[in-house]
Amino acid sequence: MTGSTAARRSAGPYRLSEGGLIDRGSVVSFQFDGDKLTGFAGDTLASALLANGNRVAGRSFKYHRPRGIMTAGPEEPNGLVELGDGARRTPNTKVTGVELQDGLVATSQNRWPSLGFDVLSINSLLAPFLPAGFYYKTFMWPSAFWERVYEPLIRRAAGLGRAASDGDPDSYEQANAFCDLLVVGSGPTGIAAALKGARAGARVILCEDDFCLGGRLLSDRREIDGRPAELWAQDALIELEAAPNVSLMPRTAVFGAYDSGVYGAIERVSDNMAAPSDHLPRQRLWRIVARRAVLAAGATERSIAFGGNDRPGIQLSSAMRTYARRFAVAPGRRIVVFTNNDDGWRTANELHSLGITVAAVIDSRSAVSPLLAAGLESRVILCGEVIATRGGHGIRSVTVRTPDRTETIDCDALAVSGGWNPNLGLTCHLGSRARWNENIAAFVPGDPPKGMAVAGAANGTLTLGNCLREGSRVAEAAMDDLGMSYVRGEHARADDESFAITPLWHIASKQKAFVDFQNDVTSDDVSLAFREGFREVEHLKRYTTLGMATDQGKTSSVNGVAQLAMATGRTIAQTGRTTSRPPEVPVAIGAFAGHHRGKHFRPIRYTPSHAWASGQGAMFVESGPWLRAQYYPRAGEAGWFETVCREVTTVREKVGFCDVSTLGKIELQGKDVGAFLDRLYINTFSTLAVGRARYGLMLREDGFALDDGTTSRLSEDRFLMTTTTANAERVFQHMKFCHQVLWPELDVQLVSGTDQWAQFSVAGPRARDTLAGIVDPAFPIGNNEFPYMAAAELTVCSGVAARLYRISFSGELAYEIAVPARYGAALAGALMEAGTPYGVAPYGTEALATMRIEKGHIAGNEIDGRTTATDLGLGRMMSKQKDYIGRILAGREALLDPQRQSIVGLRPIDRRRQIRAGAHILSRSGGLTSDNDQGIVTSATFSPSLQHSIGLGLLAGGLRRLGEQLRAVDLVRDSIVDIEICAPCFIDSEGVRVRG
Repeated sequence: MTGSTAARRSAGPYRLSEGGLIDRGSVVSFQFDGDKLTGFAGDTLASALLANGNRVAGRSFKYHRPRGIMTAGPEEPNGLVELGDGARRTPNTKVTGVELQDGLVATSQNRWPSLGFDVLSINSLLAPFLPAGFYYKTFMWPSAFWERVYEPLIRRAAGLGRAASDGDPDSYEQANAFCDLLVVGSGPTGIAAALKGARAGARVILCEDDFCLGGRLLSDRREIDGRPAELWAQDALIELEAAPNVSLMPRTAVFGAYDSGVYGAIERVSDNMAAPSDHLPRQRLWRIVARRAVLAAGATERSIAFGGNDRPGIQLSSAMRTYARRFAVAPGRRIVVFTNNDDGWRTANELHSLGITVAAVIDSRSAVSPLLAAGLESRVILCGEVIATRGGHGIRSVTVRTPDRTETIDCDALAVSGGWNPNLGLTCHLGSRARWNENIAAFVPGDPPKGMAVAGAANGTLTLGNCLREGSRVAEAAMDDLGMSYVRGEHARADDESFAITPLWHIASKQKAFVDFQNDVTSDDVSLAFREGFREVEHLKRYTTLGMATDQGKTSSVNGVAQLAMATGRTIAQTGRTTSRPPEVPVAIGAFAGHHRGKHFRPIRYTPSHAWASGQGAMFVESGPWLRAQYYPRAGEAGWFETVCREVTTVREKVGFCDVSTLGKIELQGKDVGAFLDRLYINTFSTLAVGRARYGLMLREDGFALDDGTTSRLSEDRFLMTTTTANAERVFQHMKFCHQVLWPELDVQLVSGTDQWAQFSVAGPRARDTLAGIVDPAFPIGNNEFPYMAAAELTVCSGVAARLYRISFSGELAYEIAVPARYGAALAGALMEAGTPYGVAPYGTEALATMRIEKGHIAGNEIDGRTTATDLGLGRMMSKQKDYIGRILAGREALLDPQRQSIVGLRPIDRRRQIRAGAHILSRSGGLTSDNDQGIVTSATFSPSLQHSIGLGLLAGGLRRLGEQLRAVDLVRDSIVDIEICAPCFIDSEGVRVRG
């Protein structure tokens, strides 16, 4: 046995001995359902399976009928498999789009225990009880069965493949590209358009979903400019690849058209590699901005609905040509062709020229051109219709009916051609509607989006010569629009083949005639939908699931529309088609996310003292986008609770410091800043003295609280605002909008300084003593010189510029000191050194939260988007002397209702019990029902100062219910605690400590 003969045999019994665009010198091993098989480089998984005689590739969704590979492109409805295993398992992958690679592992899906024997194929016998919409009716009664029986059964049966259970180990990229001319599709039309643009000097991007460029020229024997079309395409692509202004993008599908000439495309970067390099992404999502675009995406062949039209071995006619000519795979040993148009005859002639037996050509028309059958030795049957097929895991014969007889023809493959549907989806993404063309019995583009032209088969032009002319013509028009010079009228030439069609949509039969193959939608289902009142195409789609499979109805939707039109007595044009929306092809969610996944979804931001805190053994917690020190454990401490209690006690009795750099810092400058802040805040800031700070609250336009914080006046025209960590970006956006849109006349400039300054809160009775050790002597910070709510710019540590604010959210004597961010770690070290004689200790966010609850300060838990200033106990701050955002709507009657939930303090009656945040507040006498719900616990903690649990909450009636005893109920955590309502401030309610 010679080496070439061995290679041919190893590649499968249906592999032709010569021809094809495969590399016969490169044998590729792969697995399908555990069977070890081989193919050649250049194969798809589909062509390799067919070459090895695998007729069954999958099972249908509802009836679990055996299904074979039907197409050769992205429109494939049947051949869906799982690729890979473990974390890289990818379900519902079309075998027609998978490049064969060494070591590829593919598994069939939607079957048990095997593809050959599927227990759920019994559903075919139950078909009379499973018509379209059966789930809407069957599972309505008895209602008690829904959760226990119906829903579990439906969930168990739903879905086709299995998603990977582990995190996706692959990476994805996103990129931008800009061009003068985007060409979608690399068939003859696309190549002609790209050549014209390239020769004019335009920046051209040519995108093609396939891994080989050339489109139908790879599968059809034609001549262009007097030589084989594949050679013309090869030379044209070499010219394009060599041009510096052209980018060829194979394995790239354009999936969406958007405003302003923006197109979305997905590139399969390493899907074709058995072991991709670590630096390569799996896929790359492109945002292509094109001044002009040419849609040359071709057309998709459709089937005909006849009895038994879903058996393995039945393929679209053009797909058989592709497998035979491009992949050198015989679709069968004895083939029958069934067509209603001229293109089906080309398949018969192509197969015959390759030595494959074509037993018969069945044409539903009464007459055809004699040229179509010239040289064909097959039997010709006109006015014929296939009404039934026979076979189990592969077709064995077809039953043909003519006006005068019915007969059976043996075969092992059937090619079906019902006409061609232009691939016009991209033209509809911005609202354009397709129109019906009777000449080709298909929908063609209406008015495409601005800047897009449609040419070739995508425009309903189904002959080669016209495709070449049209591709050049629309490119010339684009060059005219762009003001570029070119040689007018120059284009490749080819003879136009004949194309004529007499539509045939459905043939009545006793066997099931399928319209949507993946979802098992039959002609009877379309008729049932009509009888039950679903007579619009969008209703038909949703009631029957027609066109809702992974192929998005590319082979089925027009057939369904035509049968609905016949049932309703309307024309197809009157019936219309369903709406096309992006994405035009499936896109992995990971590609939309790009690098923004897992920890990269929102990059972690580190505080300026992060390295110093890490060196102190801090435990960290994510706080919005920041990683902040949560607490600082010490040796001998039993756990976080003991550590936090020690940190709180240290601040209350001595001194502690905490990194609060994450607070939003917005600097404002200009003569109108005071007026600007007056319009933002509910209280007045234009009267704020230089060197002073003031607490304020902002409202949204609807009168609800947006954010709180302090603003300091550093000079007459310079202010510094602080916001909460969570709302820093939102508040800044709000202020920019107000400045640019609402009050552009105000002299105000603002900039975010959050990242430019490291800021620390220094709190406790010895806070002033600690700061005195680092503030330069020229700046006294005594109680008289620097009183409560003072603010100043000064220097620390011998000349480092700093800002000092005397503000407190802990209830203790406290300051906030800020230095340029590069000095953050050094300042933490300096505070530690200066405070050592006073027992200083760093504290984290847990202690910070505990102390603000003890003091009764509100935070994000209370400013949750549903509370007003009055709800938060800040109603008296609302100025009556000025206008501000939210003032009018804050005065709505419902928002002033005394029974609204407002802020209160909570403490357990039994001090040993723990109040839980999120618990609902109910009366002690009522039941555990929503009708008895009177409020919610917004914040809760254990108070080391009081030695028992405390909390803040929102309660109907608020502070008018002081002393009342209620219950905090958390059924999720099985906690019911009797509580007493008290004032929200638990520590130093007179404010003596903060002013000390």
